Amino acid sequence: MQVKKYELPPLPYAYNALEPYIAEEIMKLHHQKHHQGYVNGANAALEKLEKFRKGEAQIDIKAVLRDLSFHLNGHLLHSIFWPNMAPHGKGGGKPGGRTADLINQFFGSFEKFKEEFSQAAKNVEGVGWALLIYEPKTGQLLVVQIEKHNLMHIANAQVLLALDVWEHAYYLQYKNDRGSYVDNWWNVVNWDDVEKRLEDALNGKITKV
Repeated sequence: MQVKKYELPPLPYAYNALEPYIAEEIMKLHHQKHHQGYVNGANAALEKLEKFRKGEAQIDIKAVLRDLSFHLNGHLLHSIFWPNMAPHGKGGGKPGGRTADLINQFFGSFEKFKEEFSQAAKNVEGVGWALLIYEPKTGQLLVVQIEKHNLMHIANAQVLLALDVWEHAYYLQYKNDRGSYVDNWWNVVNWDDVEKRLEDALNGKITKV
């Protein structure tokens, strides 16, 4: 038996591509240190589980599974977060296609969706994420908050749009002004990526990250 290890995905653009809204220094630290740390943490937990399954070690299953959930969710959410953004001049604006249709259907307008999502991001308690998800049981779009990486997860939902509001995502540039970071982030949203994720969800697939 052998577990499959995770790897840090490359960014789909240069580290300075999101400036002036997200600084190059932040992107390098965020991707190379923090995201890599989640990859390393997930793999470390898997190694412990592999040794346990082979009878080579005794472990605290509860603690190891908690570590796996935390680090693996961190890795997967970041793997969505990066392509959810596009270089300055190519991102931002409003969505089109099915994304626009469903946002209008379930939120009333893009402006009301943007307000709800922004408030969700700005008001995450402590650290975490704001997500736009497609919930397949009812076929609707929902905005949800995630505390840390592994609390308040909606099972079987396809994440369409993810915004990281851990302090490491913005503090070097925005200090404690999370609100300005959230407001400026809309300028780099990659709606083409969101549309692809939605189309996959509507076709019963989960977009690979």
